[in-house]
Amino acid sequence: MTDIGQGLLLLLAPFALAGQGAPPVYRGFSTGMSYRAFAERARGLSSRDALRCNTSAKTAQLMECGAMIRDPSDGARFYLSAYVIEGTIAMVSFGDSGDARLLARTRRDLLRRFGPPRSRPTSLEWKRGRQVATFSWRGHGPARWFYINLRDDQLLRGTSPYAKRSKS
Repeated sequence: MTDIGQGLLLLLAPFALAGQGAPPVYRGFSTGMSYRAFAERARGLSSRDALRCNTSAKTAQLMECGAMIRDPSDGARFYLSAYVIEGTIAMVSFGDSGDARLLARTRRDLLRRFGPPRSRPTSLEWKRGRQVATFSWRGHGPARWFYINLRDDQLLRGTSPYAKRSKS
C-alpha cells in the first residue's frame, strides 16, 4: 500500500469506528464497561468519599452508584455517578460546578474529543449509533452547574424486563 493510501486509512479510521457505535470515553469511563472495571477506577480516583451503590428494591440486576472523585491528570473534582444494568455500565455522568471560564474550558475539551455536536440553548449532544454523549448546564449569576452524560440507549432498554408494567 502506498503512503497516500495508508494516510487515507488513518484519516478515515475514526469515522469507521464512529459508525460502529464505539462508546465515547471521558476521563477513563465509558458505557459498556463492566461494573468491576468502573468501581476499580472510581475507587482509585476517590480520595475520601467511598463509592456508594444502591441496588434496586425490585431486583439486584439494577444499581445506581456514585462518588466524589478527583482526576489526577488535571486535578478536577466532580461527582461521578453511573447506572448499572446486569453488571454493565449503561450510563455514566460527571457533575461539576464553577464559573463561566470552567464551563467554556469544559466545552472546548468536549468539542476537541467528540467533534461537532448537535447544539441546543443549554446543551450539546453527540450521537454515534446507540451511543450518546451530552453536555448540559444551568446557571444563575456567576455560578454554573454542568453535567457530562454518556449513555448507551440499547443497554438502557435492558431495564424493561425489570420495570413494573401497569395493568391498563
